[in-house]
Amino acid sequence: MADAASQVLLGSGLTILSQPLMYVKVLIQVGYEPLPPTIGRNIFGRQVCQLPGLFCYAQHIASIDGKRGLFTGLTPRLCSGVLGTVVHGKVLQHYQECDKVEDLGPGNVQKEVTPSFDQVIKETTREMMARSAATLITHPFHVITLRSMVQFIGRESKYCGLYDSIVTIYREEGILGFFAGLIPRLLGDIISLWLCNSLAYLVNTYALDSGVSTMSEMKSYSQAVTGFFASMLTYPFVLVSNLMAVNNCGLAGGCPPYSPIYTSWIDCWCMLQKELLITPPRPCLASEETEYLVSLQTQEPIPCFTDENVPWKQPAQPKPSSAPRIPSFASPPQGVQADPLVSGGLVFLLPS
Repeated sequence: MADAASQVLLGSGLTILSQPLMYVKVLIQVGYEPLPPTIGRNIFGRQVCQLPGLFCYAQHIASIDGKRGLFTGLTPRLCSGVLGTVVHGKVLQHYQECDKVEDLGPGNVQKEVTPSFDQVIKETTREMMARSAATLITHPFHVITLRSMVQFIGRESKYCGLYDSIVTIYREEGILGFFAGLIPRLLGDIISLWLCNSLAYLVNTYALDSGVSTMSEMKSYSQAVTGFFASMLTYPFVLVSNLMAVNNCGLAGGCPPYSPIYTSWIDCWCMLQKELLITPPRPCLASEETEYLVSLQTQEPIPCFTDENVPWKQPAQPKPSSAPRIPSFASPPQGVQADPLVSGGLVFLLPS
């Protein structure tokens, strides 16, 4: 009981500390780019077009809503974290009790030791069931958290309180509204877990020398590295899940002309992949030069880079549009070398 309480307190503390960065990350994922790009240098010293970082976006939010505004959506996120921790622990505890019953079977017969890979499969399966149960139960709070954050784009107040948000979603979308984006989130969690544990097992078994004195530390490092690698591979599922959670929910950030209406999460995946927002960007040919760079979600065209009209000095006014438009491409400023850049919904593909 004490372990569960300590996990809940630790998780709640980390949730509170990371809330501002989570807020900014969600706004960037849905394509909200309120600040103009600037000229900067990459790690190789070349001049490139850069969008502001997380802290600049956080300062922008704080300048509008104050520092308290950085913690929008904290209450449902805390509820999700606490409930998820409890459910996850209960499911694993149930499996541990089942193991004890099997070990204390008739005659107290000593069971054979299972092979190592079979043990990995068994533990991963149990962890998958625990995580899936926690995700399924806490997803309604996750949806409320995302919508509370995204309403900053249109300055709405539709999802302000936890109770009011629950009533609003149930009245407008029914029970299914609480589980918008659940399938890609579940798939991403499951694939990430199996990739992480499988890669960690292969590295610990075949790549690390068992005779090393620091073997336990090296195994913990390999688990962290494989977990990071797996999370990178499954990030598209997280992005699609978050977009589907806010899509067509009555907020400006999830409805046309800011965002297209997706019929399903597969449709969302295909559209993002088509617009190069999931797959890595390809370099443009020199002949692929048109008039505007267009943000996929905001539909705000940015004029070509010229000495007379530089977008980060003179932000362009959005053009009225009734349908989502396809991003086009523009030439880099004079003296700036081409370098592809993708951030949120704004795609920079500069010709070589």
